[in-house]
Amino acid sequence: MTKMQPHAHSHGDHAHASPEEGGCRHAHDHRAHAAEALARAEQVCRERGLRLTPIRAKALQALHADHRPVGAYDLADRISPAGGRRLAPISIYRALDFLVEQGFVHRLSSRNAYVACLHGHGAGDVVAFLICEACGGVDEDSSPAMKQAVAAIAQSRQFAPSHQVVEIVGRCEHCRNLQS
Repeated sequence: MTKMQPHAHSHGDHAHASPEEGGCRHAHDHRAHAAEALARAEQVCRERGLRLTPIRAKALQALHADHRPVGAYDLADRISPAGGRRLAPISIYRALDFLVEQGFVHRLSSRNAYVACLHGHGAGDVVAFLICEACGGVDEDSSPAMKQAVAAIAQSRQFAPSHQVVEIVGRCEHCRNLQS
């Protein structure tokens, strides 16, 4: 089995001790990279001649504020104006579609929810999500070895993938250590 370490990335922000104190890596990694990822999204949109509209930007910021996958309706509640009307679901889905298409956000099919991407993937990259069933944190990983393995499987079956995502559910290191 191939180790997926070369491009490991994590998402999250929940109340545990820092990694240095033996705590959860989700929060630390997310705080360390969220601002950079948001700035990169703005830059990429400028370079591509696209507009990061206020709804798209708010949706992306809200997804970066949480390590757990967020559903579209929950996202609508989070970014709708306080005391105002809730944003229409179609507006949220359009914003999410744009963010996914641009590689700023990933959709987790098993959760029917979305997570912010802290880094840029190529369109054909294979991405694995390690989803903690205890804290809900999501770590993201991509490696050339994993891409090659998935490509070999698809080729041996003469299968043409259009979306390459692997979702692995279990317990993160921090939650496993809490059980001990």
